[in-house]
Amino acid sequence: MSPGKLHIGHALNNTLQDVLIRYKRMDGFDTLWMPGTDHAGIATQSVVEKKIWAEEGKTRHDLGREELLRRIWEWREEYGGTIIGQLKTLGCSCDWDRIRFTLDEGLSKAVSKVFVDLYNDGYIYHGERLINWDPHLHTTIADDEVEYEDREGFLWTVDYPGIDFEGSIRIATTRPETIPGDTAIAVHPEEEKYKDLIGKHVRVPTTDRSIPIIADEAIERGFGTGALKVTPAHDQVDFEIGERHNLERINVFTTDAAMNENAGEKYVGMDRYECRKAIVADLEAMGHIISVEPHQNRVGVCYRSKCDIEPYLMKQWFVKMKPLMEEPLRAVRDGRVRFVPKHFENLFFAWVENVRDWAVSRQLWWGHRIPVWYCQTCDTEICVEEDPSACPKCGGKDLVQDEDVLDTWFSSSLWPFSTMGWPEETDLLKKYYPTGTLVTGFDIIYFWVARMIMMGFQFMGDVPFRDVYMTGLVRDLEGRKQSKSLGNALDPVDIIEAYGVDSVRLTLCMLTSQGKDMKLGASVDEKGNEIESGDNRLIGYRNFLNKIWNATRLVLSNTSAGLSSPNLDESALQWEDRWIRSRFETTVEATRKAMDSYQFAEAGGAIYDFFWKEYCDWYLELVKPRLYADPSPERDAAMITLLEILDGALKLLHPFCPFMTEEIWQLLNETRRDLGLETEDPGPSIMIADYPKPCKERENPELEREMALFQEISYSIRNLRHELGMAPKEISEISFRGPAKDIEFIRSHWPRLKQFIKLADEPTILDTEEPAASSVAVVDELSIALLWSADHKDKEIARLTKSVEKLKSNYERLQKKLSNEGFVAKAPPDVIERERASLKKAENEYMALKAKLERLV
Repeated sequence: MSPGKLHIGHALNNTLQDVLIRYKRMDGFDTLWMPGTDHAGIATQSVVEKKIWAEEGKTRHDLGREELLRRIWEWREEYGGTIIGQLKTLGCSCDWDRIRFTLDEGLSKAVSKVFVDLYNDGYIYHGERLINWDPHLHTTIADDEVEYEDREGFLWTVDYPGIDFEGSIRIATTRPETIPGDTAIAVHPEEEKYKDLIGKHVRVPTTDRSIPIIADEAIERGFGTGALKVTPAHDQVDFEIGERHNLERINVFTTDAAMNENAGEKYVGMDRYECRKAIVADLEAMGHIISVEPHQNRVGVCYRSKCDIEPYLMKQWFVKMKPLMEEPLRAVRDGRVRFVPKHFENLFFAWVENVRDWAVSRQLWWGHRIPVWYCQTCDTEICVEEDPSACPKCGGKDLVQDEDVLDTWFSSSLWPFSTMGWPEETDLLKKYYPTGTLVTGFDIIYFWVARMIMMGFQFMGDVPFRDVYMTGLVRDLEGRKQSKSLGNALDPVDIIEAYGVDSVRLTLCMLTSQGKDMKLGASVDEKGNEIESGDNRLIGYRNFLNKIWNATRLVLSNTSAGLSSPNLDESALQWEDRWIRSRFETTVEATRKAMDSYQFAEAGGAIYDFFWKEYCDWYLELVKPRLYADPSPERDAAMITLLEILDGALKLLHPFCPFMTEEIWQLLNETRRDLGLETEDPGPSIMIADYPKPCKERENPELEREMALFQEISYSIRNLRHELGMAPKEISEISFRGPAKDIEFIRSHWPRLKQFIKLADEPTILDTEEPAASSVAVVDELSIALLWSADHKDKEIARLTKSVEKLKSNYERLQKKLSNEGFVAKAPPDVIERERASLKKAENEYMALKAKLERLV
């Protein structure tokens, strides 16, 4: 993906942000979602430089700074709006009048002020330290931008001959090309075999230099040879040892990762890996190689260029992180900033507690140029927000600005307040800082999240946000990270074209589990057309949305005939009307609870189950006879309930599927107006309609239990018919045996059952055991028998055997669970009660079917 294009991870992140902002907006909150992009320093400059090289064969140095920047701004004008356009395609309901870019004038002013303030407060310094150098991009990158790869390599044991003692000392190294940069051999002070050698000297192989043997407690006793070659200019541990012992720092590489004059005349100009081979060959020829062993090396590479990083000694600008991170650390510990899920706090703590100074300068031209000038007359370093006209010390006019730019993450870390007008005390800043929620990937906790908290405390005196919701990665169906090289990268634009934007949004939400990676597969060709796929949830959720469309058409077409009265007669509400109203309230409660705790899949699942499995599959079917009947209060009650519940369900679904719900809601409002049901203006858009709130008075748990029984009876009869191979139009002879209340329930709802299944006119009620020639299902204490002819006996024995085995397994599992004293002692009382009820149900069903099977065999 280019820096001007979204990938599927961005689609997930922005979808979840939009779901939250739409939910909060509908729920009456004063919301702000500030859209914008950063300037992506390394990525953007790299893309433009490659383009120039491919088309003109020129480097940035051929063009000069001003011309390259002009070309990059041209590229941004052409492609910079791509991401914004894609966000709009995705349905992101940002405040589009407030789009910001990190190189905007206002944000650039904030960046300069922050740098200067940190500089004046002693938190920013210019120093020579070991940094991560990318020889391809020719820039520093931060520790957090280094990725590590395990590679097969070698471990060479090399002999360093003594100068002022007999014999030699041996060290092991994976990087013999750095030997010319060695400035000491370090051993542990208590290592017996080396105690007498501390303070002595050895000769560096391939050179005539003498280096000392020093004692340092950082050396791990008993590891390898027990002696370590110290190369302060090319290894972080060695650099720190060198700091403690005031060792010389010898850099043996150029910025291209070739060998310089310090490596020795023979090796000058060689690539680092070419030099490795040459030095090993020379060491072998001189007899200094004692052994060579296969060894797995952990190699750092640049996250952007994938070039091997070189630890490199260079003067850079650094931010002192430890003192600045003290308050952010306390804020997360005491809950002022909350990570969701909570375990991501550990990543934050691990980074903060081991944080090193942040190298913020980059050897690039695209970005915020460091606001430091050097007086060529008196060498004074001048750090100011505005371009100085003269040196404040000597008055000299010959001033040269620092060539480097700041790390993109420096300006991004100011986003929560710089985008709202800081350093001015704007009304926007007073109203919306701190914000409520940050949605981001766990992979940028260090790059962005921690630094935003740090900058928020330093310049605003408060946290920038209260909650940090962490998303996982979107992987392919085999669990692999998506990438171009593997050919498994999903382009969100392609899948939107193939499946529809609402289907993509809903799928991403339904597959989201707090902080965990998701697997997503989609099969589309290069033109974005769908190809059949064996595992594609996108198709399933698209089918769900089609189901809603079809149900809406049915509802609207059957309510257009009009009402006898627009006023609902509560007494005309039927059993199924009161049930769907109760289920809607229960669904509202479950959805809100899930949304408020960032359980996106649970919220979407509650709406999905209600819309498809209850509203469409059951309620709509149950009310059809009334819709087709003559006008009456009962017919009106069905029509009004259908429209009212559809309206509420669309509002629940809207944050997930904004486009379809908006279109249907507009059609629904038109119908409601035509029927005289709209007494108030519903507003211009569903996105600012009120999000449903639960009405406890309409909840009816007993009615919901009755419907659950009705559904289970229906499922059981259907399954019996299916297993016996009965044709859809074939009438079933069903008999029932059970408690009086269940028999009464069957009688009262027999007409409704007949709407779903071909049944006899009246149910048969048994006082004794079911006929032998029948298939039996058990629902709690109710026995359901379907009569069959003799040739079905073998089928029924096979069916019962399978069912009894399954029921027995479930029964034994529940028994074992409830006999576990630990479970009973720790589980909440309602959970134990529920498990005991499940055990009783499982026992009834198991014993009934077991008895039936025994009679047949």
